[in-house]
Amino acid sequence: MNMETSHEADLLVNTVRRFVETEMFPHEEEVDRLGYVPEGIGQNIAAKAMELGLYACNLPEDVGGGGLGISQMALIEREYGRTSHALQSWAARPTELLMACNAAQRERYLLPAVRGEKRELFALTEPDAGSDVMGMKSNALRDGDDWILNGSKHFISGPCMPDFAIVFAATGVDETSRGPRKRITAFLVDVGMPGFECREGTKCVSYRGYKTFELHFENVRLGPEQVLGEEGRGLELSGQWLGMGRIWVGATCCGKAERILEMATDWAATRKQFGKPIGTFQATGFRLADGAINLRAADLMVKDAVARAEQGVMSDSDAAMIKVFCSEMLNKIADDAVQIFGGMGLMEEMPIQRFWRDSRLERIWDGTSEIQRHIITRSILRPLGA
Repeated sequence: MNMETSHEADLLVNTVRRFVETEMFPHEEEVDRLGYVPEGIGQNIAAKAMELGLYACNLPEDVGGGGLGISQMALIEREYGRTSHALQSWAARPTELLMACNAAQRERYLLPAVRGEKRELFALTEPDAGSDVMGMKSNALRDGDDWILNGSKHFISGPCMPDFAIVFAATGVDETSRGPRKRITAFLVDVGMPGFECREGTKCVSYRGYKTFELHFENVRLGPEQVLGEEGRGLELSGQWLGMGRIWVGATCCGKAERILEMATDWAATRKQFGKPIGTFQATGFRLADGAINLRAADLMVKDAVARAEQGVMSDSDAAMIKVFCSEMLNKIADDAVQIFGGMGLMEEMPIQRFWRDSRLERIWDGTSEIQRHIITRSILRPLGA
C-alpha cells in the first residue's frame, strides 16, 4: 500500500475542500433549520461542480464523465464528508450502475444524467425488505414482451425529486444449492409513468434537507427496453454499487470525524474550568487522543480497501469491515465531542449537535452494522463449511 501522496492528489483535495467550504459550509445551518435545500442553492452547487469538473467525475471520459479512479474518488468523498449530505449530494455523481445501459438507454438515461439534466434514484429498500433483500415483494411479471411492475419502495434518498428510478423487482425464482432464490431484475422507470407514484417520504433527523422518497407501483407497464442489464442479474448490479458505496461511506465518515475533532479540539483549547483549558484535563484530553487514534486507523483502513479495489481483489468482507469500523468510529468521536462541549453540545445554537445527529445515520444506511458483521462472520465460517 503506497502511503505517498502525489502533487495531483493534493491539488484535487485542495480544490474539493475549497469548493465545500465556499459553496456548502455557509448554507449548513439554514438547510438544517428549513429541512430542505432551497432550489437556487442546490442548482448553484451543481453548476459549480460542473465548472470544476467534479460532476460525474466517477464515470468514464467516453460518456462525458471525469474519468477519475477509485483512489481519487475516495479523496473526494472524504472531503464531501465534512459537510451535510443534503448539500454535497447536489454535486454528487450519477451512479456507476448506469454504465450498464445499452446504446438506446445511454441516450435516454446515462448521458442526460452525466450532463446534469436528469437525476436518478437507487430503489432497492422496501418496508419489509431492508437488510433482507430476499424479502423483496416488488415484482414484475411478463406480459408478452412487456413487464408489469407492482410493489413499493421506501427510504429511497436523493437531493430532489428524480426524473427516473433504478428499481429492483423479483421477476421469478431460481433453484439453487441453497434452495429457491428470487431472481431480481433492475428496471429503468420514468417518474410520471402511468401507475408510478413518487412522493416525499418521512423526514429524518439526520442530514435534514436530504430527502427520502416513497415509490409505489401499480400495474406499471415496462417495455423490454427498460430492463437495465440482464433479466435476473439485478443483485449483481446492486452488489457492485453497495460494495464501493461502503468504501465511500467509510471515506465520508473520516472526513466528518476530522471536522468534528477540529471543533472539539478548538473548544477544549479555549474553554476554561478551574482556571485551565478543559483539554488539559485527562478526561477531556484522552477523548481527543482516542479520537485521533481511531481516525488514523479508519483512514488507513480506507486506503487499504481502495488499494484492494484498484487491484480487483476487494471482497464483500473488506467493504463490510470499512463500513462498520468507520461508521462506529465516527459515532464515538461525535458522542465524545458532545461530552466535551457539555451542555452547549446539545444546544441548537451550536453546530456540534447537528454533526452528532447526522453521524448516527452512518451506522444504518448502506447496510447496518449488524449486517456488516454478518457478512464478515459468513466470510470467516464458510470456508470451514459452517
